[in-house]
Amino acid sequence: MSTERVTRPAPTTASATAGQWLAGLLLIGVTAAAAVALTRVTGRLPHLLPGYAHWQRQAYARVPQFLRWWIGDTTEAEFFKTALGGLGMLAGGWVAHVAWRRGRRWAGFPVAYGTGLWPWLVGSALLGLLLSDVAWGWTLPASGEWQPTFVPFVSVPPAIVLIYGAGRTVATTGAVLGAALTTPVALLVVNCFCLPLHLPTVIGNVTGMWVGALIAFALCRHLPWMPPTLAARSTPAPDSPDGPAASRPDQGPGWVVRRVLADFTEAQFYGNELASIGLVGGTVLTFLLNPLTPVYGGGMLPALLTAQVIAATVGVLVYRRRWAEDGWYPTFVPVVSVAPATVLTYGSTVQAVVAGAVLGALAGPPLAAWISRRLPADFHPFIGNVVSMTVCTLVAIPLLGTLPGFTAI
Repeated sequence: MSTERVTRPAPTTASATAGQWLAGLLLIGVTAAAAVALTRVTGRLPHLLPGYAHWQRQAYARVPQFLRWWIGDTTEAEFFKTALGGLGMLAGGWVAHVAWRRGRRWAGFPVAYGTGLWPWLVGSALLGLLLSDVAWGWTLPASGEWQPTFVPFVSVPPAIVLIYGAGRTVATTGAVLGAALTTPVALLVVNCFCLPLHLPTVIGNVTGMWVGALIAFALCRHLPWMPPTLAARSTPAPDSPDGPAASRPDQGPGWVVRRVLADFTEAQFYGNELASIGLVGGTVLTFLLNPLTPVYGGGMLPALLTAQVIAATVGVLVYRRRWAEDGWYPTFVPVVSVAPATVLTYGSTVQAVVAGAVLGALAGPPLAAWISRRLPADFHPFIGNVVSMTVCTLVAIPLLGTLPGFTAI
């Protein structure tokens, strides 16, 4: 827990609340208009990148294709699967880290939640992802289907760094545990549960993350080379899933837009606007180069992005007081679970885009926060977030399928 004094914001006035909602509605409107524009350019531009199906077939054929696949895995949590988006996110994260270290106001929300651990966090995550792709990549050609080899990048490796701190021993241990524990569980659940029952594969992905994390953090208690946790060393550490209890900024209209944007990289433990701009910008560029490359070649990026922005906006606005009181709240949960899963299951219809986003935004964050508060101090609270993703997606997708207008594609 942080020992810093919490500065509470002034009570929100009616005019301030109206400004927040107006900013949110404007953001959704701009996103929807951009989505329509992107849809209209589909097929009009030359395809300068190979499509997803070709990319997957060639992923392990040559080293350059494998490296592209590996970097593309860094955006799997958002369902984007794009190397350009991954490079943009990593570049944006680096810029945000350097700017934060230099005290630049334009750095945005502190990357890696102001811990200064971003280099170690991303290094451990990339190494864990590489080990996962090398160790479990054989499942891709063996099954001919997409496989969840990306899961270490957004789970155990960065979480262990945030709990135990910097250092090669910590980063390497996190990477190895992530590849050894999260990926096989995710593979098992995806292939033996999700695919046979025609459920979204995100259920298997996030189940692998929380099951693997529970085992990994329990093991870390007994590994003799692991240092004491940051909390045990009396070092101020995050007291919420991803943020220290420092002074809270005014939650004006600009804050709403920035917070929604930052939610796009919360799954990677960045939580920063610059990283998100790189992620979304690189993904949109990929779509323009070939609309059949991102989002697994389905051409559904415009609808997916719209659903994700709606989910983040509704969550941030509905739970803005929790943001003010706690300094951090898991409003990103539906952005990487229920909202995109609904679109991929039921198509790019208006009802699928809106219903999945709103339902996920209302149910996901409070369940995640409730679970996270009940975890041991040396278990990173991200576990509560991914458990919430599992539960909400497992309930919401079949429930929506019982309603008129929702037909699985």
